[in-house]
Amino acid sequence: MTTNQNTNQNTDGAGSDEPVALYGFLTPKDGHREQLRELLASLVEPSRSHRGSLVYRLQEQEDGRFFLYELWASRAELALHHGTAVLKDVLARLPEHLAGAPEAYEGRLVGE
Repeated sequence: MTTNQNTNQNTDGAGSDEPVALYGFLTPKDGHREQLRELLASLVEPSRSHRGSLVYRLQEQEDGRFFLYELWASRAELALHHGTAVLKDVLARLPEHLAGAPEAYEGRLVGE
């Protein structure tokens, strides 16, 4: 998942060497649930294998939305992930399957 203007994210640069989490919901357009599932699922294994990926989980909710949780070792590792061809390809194809903008959030671990 990538962050956008609808994302609650820390942009002050603090904690750039600390783990960073991304999480949110993606809602498919009517009739696009299977396509969105396949598209998002195609990111799971490649993302888990990227350097700095600590957790990468995709869940399908009962209401048809998808919940994505990512934990990265640092903001630098996340930035490298955002530059990968596989993510760019999926992000380019995502809008045709979404009912609206992803509900996405970013945060830092507390108490770790």
